[in-house]
Amino acid sequence: MDEFTSVMAVGTGWVAILMPVLLVWVIFYYSTKSDKDKYAAMVSISKNLENPSDVEDLLENFKDKKKPIDYRRNGVIAMFVGFGLFLFGSITGPNILMGVGALVGTIGVGSLIAGYIYPNESSEINKAVDSFEKK
Repeated sequence: MDEFTSVMAVGTGWVAILMPVLLVWVIFYYSTKSDKDKYAAMVSISKNLENPSDVEDLLENFKDKKKPIDYRRNGVIAMFVGFGLFLFGSITGPNILMGVGALVGTIGVGSLIAGYIYPNESSEINKAVDSFEKK
C-alpha cells in the first residue's frame, strides 16, 4: 500500500503540473480546427460563385466583427460579484473573503465609472464630439 501512495503522490503532482498545458492545447486545437472549417467553407462557396461582388459580400460576412467593450455592464457585474463575495465572507466567517469581495467590488465601481467617462457607442461619441466642438 505504501508504493501505491507514493505513485499516487507523484502522479498527482504530474497531473497538476501538466493540466494547464493540456487545457491550452485543447483550446488551440479546437480554435484552429474551427478556423480551418470556416475557411474551407468559404473556399467551397466562393468556387460556386461567378459574380465578384458576391465573393466580396461573402468575405464581409465571414469577417469577425468586434464589439466594443461595455465597461458599464462589466462594472455592474464585477460590483455585484464583489458584493456577493463580501456577504459570503461576512456570513461564513473568513475575513479574507470580505477583503477580496471589497477589492472586486471597487474594481467594478471603477469599471462602471470608466464606462461613463469613455463612451463606446458611436452615438455617445458623436454627442461628446459635438459638445466639445460647441465649446
